Amino acid sequence: MPEGGSVLRDRHGVAPDAVGLNLYRADAALATLLDLHLAPGLRAHLEPHLDALGELAGGELDALARAADRNPPELAPRDRFGATANEVRHHPAYAAMQRIGLGRFGLAAMTHRAGVLGWPEPLPAVAKYAFQYLFAQAEFGLLCPISMTDTMAKVLRLYASPEIRERWLPLLTSQDPETWASGAMFMTERQAGSDVGAIETVAARQPDGTWRLSGEKWFCSNAGADAALVLARATGAPGTRGLGLFLLPRLLEDGTPNRYRIVRLKDKLGTRDMASGEIVLEGATAYLVGDVTRGFAQMATMVNLSRLSNGVRSAGMMRRALIEATVAAQGRIAFGRGAIAFPAVRRTLMKIRLPAEEALSFALFCACTMDRADAGDERAARVLRLATPLLKFRACRDARTAIGDAMEVRGGNGYIEDFVEPRLLRDAHLGSIWEGTSAVVAEDAIRRAVGRGNCLPDFVAALTGHLADVPLAAAGPVAEALNRAARFAEEVAESGDEALYRQAASGLYHAACAALFVWEGAALAARGGDARRVTLARLVLDHRLAARDPLAAGDRADEAAITDAWLGGIPLSLEDALDLM
Repeated sequence: MPEGGSVLRDRHGVAPDAVGLNLYRADAALATLLDLHLAPGLRAHLEPHLDALGELAGGELDALARAADRNPPELAPRDRFGATANEVRHHPAYAAMQRIGLGRFGLAAMTHRAGVLGWPEPLPAVAKYAFQYLFAQAEFGLLCPISMTDTMAKVLRLYASPEIRERWLPLLTSQDPETWASGAMFMTERQAGSDVGAIETVAARQPDGTWRLSGEKWFCSNAGADAALVLARATGAPGTRGLGLFLLPRLLEDGTPNRYRIVRLKDKLGTRDMASGEIVLEGATAYLVGDVTRGFAQMATMVNLSRLSNGVRSAGMMRRALIEATVAAQGRIAFGRGAIAFPAVRRTLMKIRLPAEEALSFALFCACTMDRADAGDERAARVLRLATPLLKFRACRDARTAIGDAMEVRGGNGYIEDFVEPRLLRDAHLGSIWEGTSAVVAEDAIRRAVGRGNCLPDFVAALTGHLADVPLAAAGPVAEALNRAARFAEEVAESGDEALYRQAASGLYHAACAALFVWEGAALAARGGDARRVTLARLVLDHRLAARDPLAAGDRADEAAITDAWLGGIPLSLEDALDLM
């Protein structure tokens, strides 16, 4: 086990991996932080379910994900009589994963209706993202359809007519494979990726009130979905003002296929088990969702929720990479001693841990903020509006590097498909591209959320509020860094210097994570627990928010002590943790 358990020894001279471990128990971070974020009754109720998913993630789910990755879906465009079928055929392992994610754990349903996992009310976003985080440690690809099904249900609840809600919400939130429906988002066109205003697909209203969609969509994930939300040009207005949002069913009311064709499935670098395709709409029947002039604004709800889910999934994959690297380093013997004893290996493990812990803390912060925003808190909504692109931007970029470092810890076997690291790395690159590339998402955070949306004051206030009960020795440096990052973000937003958007977004993210770390450590210590998370703030301040001389060794004593505490699984009192600040 990475912390507090027996070391897995090498097998025939080969470093062990984490296959077979309960991934919920393998690292205490999630369990510890959920103690801070969930009410005690709900926390206790969810514990056995989290433990069960952790067991699956290290065992059955992991094996299914490997099999599905090696057996990608196939397209059957026609049936044997030549009629349009648009059938996407998945490997049985993919269907088995659906039964776990959509069925047993109700990941697409749990925040929409009561009864999922035996809880008498809809579960909070914190719970949903905790389960997604664990699921992603074994399987990333299926979480895309799961997330789109979940977010589509929310869009319909917010904007659709009562008739559409009554027809589709029970299906999108079902846990029964005989009745559930999966959702998708068909937006991208060849000439219209991030530039949504260039969409050319046309929607024509019919006398019966339905619409007909004509055009091509270039990148449609979950191409075989039962229903998709589609952006199409419904009025003569240019840009995003002319776009409406439409629900496109795969089958018509009489059970016949709708008038669109899946032309081909994409041959992707990663998420190979999840079907992404190109679709031609040939007068397909669709139903208007919400205001015909506000399609893009309504679709933005789904995009932002998908961005948040992407960040959570990247956090989960970094955690799996950290667990794998730790297991390998603990169990590998080289030159007569354990690999974990080598300073370079220890430093690499901390380089993986820091962004992994940042992503987890910030994802839970986003989830708690979402719960308040959904309850009507306008300030929380503004905080979430900025926090979401920050998480999507930074966590998804960090995952690529962290997983690459984990491959190095394992060595040559880390590059071999027999182990999980190659699949993690392939899937990790998705996060920085879908729902907006890094440049696009950083611009959204700084130019739109900070500049146009004026979200920064509430964002800073929310994080500063977390520091109220933190000792000044930790709160002072962190608050100063947060204020510096905020001033820089404001300056960049005012100047409109696009070349600095990513720098400003990174600064806000890292400063926010430092604030969360000291709050978490102090709060856990107040409960009689481990304050080690405070020391992560020191690493963020030193390595992410301070200038460093690349030709100087620096002060390594405190960093060595922090490393020893984390790699040795040694709890720290708040006093000892503050000494390392």
